Amino acid sequence: MPRANTEDFLSLFLDDIPLMDVRAPVEFEKGSFPGATNLPILDDRQREVIGTCYKQEGPDAAVALGYKLATDDVRKERLEGWQRFVKQHPEGYLFCFRGGQRSHITQEWLGESGHPYPLIKGGYKALRRFLIDELERAIEQVPFIILSGKTGTGKTYLIQQLPYSIDLEGLANHRGSSFGRRYGGQPGQIDFENRLAIALLKHHHRHPGMPVLLEDESKLIGRCSLPQTMKDKMQESLLILLEETMAERVNIGLKEYVTENLAEFVDAYGYEEGFEQFTEGLHGSLYRIRRRLGGERYQQLTDILNSAIEQHKQNGVIDGYSPLISELLSGYYDPMYDYQLEQKAGEIVFRGNRQAIKENYTESFLATVAKKHIIGSA
Repeated sequence: MPRANTEDFLSLFLDDIPLMDVRAPVEFEKGSFPGATNLPILDDRQREVIGTCYKQEGPDAAVALGYKLATDDVRKERLEGWQRFVKQHPEGYLFCFRGGQRSHITQEWLGESGHPYPLIKGGYKALRRFLIDELERAIEQVPFIILSGKTGTGKTYLIQQLPYSIDLEGLANHRGSSFGRRYGGQPGQIDFENRLAIALLKHHHRHPGMPVLLEDESKLIGRCSLPQTMKDKMQESLLILLEETMAERVNIGLKEYVTENLAEFVDAYGYEEGFEQFTEGLHGSLYRIRRRLGGERYQQLTDILNSAIEQHKQNGVIDGYSPLISELLSGYYDPMYDYQLEQKAGEIVFRGNRQAIKENYTESFLATVAKKHIIGSA
């Protein structure tokens, strides 16, 4: 018996149900959902032509034109892609923008070919509205703990090791700082918001009342923007301060911004092209903060960077980056951090290095934090 169409949006996201997005590629690129696969019924040009027909001649003419454009070859190609998806993901659903003509035609063709498949009522628009509402609800209801600490203390590594946490930088595919560019680029703002909403939704429903641990971030993580309501709450939330020595911070910087960063580009492009992309990224990051550094200081750091790159390229040695990292940490990032920490209204509930935080990040500690949140919200 064919499965019924659904409007149980919560289960779709909690259970990571595979989704077949039959909107045009241009719509998919503007924003969709994790786990969605774009298998369009119309390509971008066809969508444009049919949209013009709809405006000029009405819906009936647009539907008729759609069927006319769906030649036997086009229909066969579309069906083959949809059937592969259906076989691979028998538990999935399909959707278009509003759950209208495109969804129903896709469903009709699949049914006629012996592969009935359910659709999502209301389509992308309803799913997106659901996530926007759930995101605001979770921001209001879920207690936050903010893991703060100076640049290079390894906050992201710690976030990834602790339970009841969400890696905001992972969702944004960016390391958060001026040197935070990562291979693959960042998701669009809509995709970032959808990822964030689903992560908070899962935490809220799987761990009701439990605080979520978030890394201290600016409103912008690269070009991805946190909702203002979330940023405001983060400013007032309870804090854990991660503290490490300068030597350890430099080592973390070497690992994160040199070793791991280069490895990502080499995996994608091969060594020569990857190394070039890696060094261009470092130069570009330093250039973007040149005004804050001042001309003389920027030139000094550029000279250090060039020397480090040459040493790295010729001998495979990365120690040459250490003076650059140390100077950026102490002279650029630390003063900004000290100022930003002064602006926060939240109480510091614990401070220490990574090992101390791991040892004290217990269920009883989180329960105490949750009570503080309730009292503070009363």
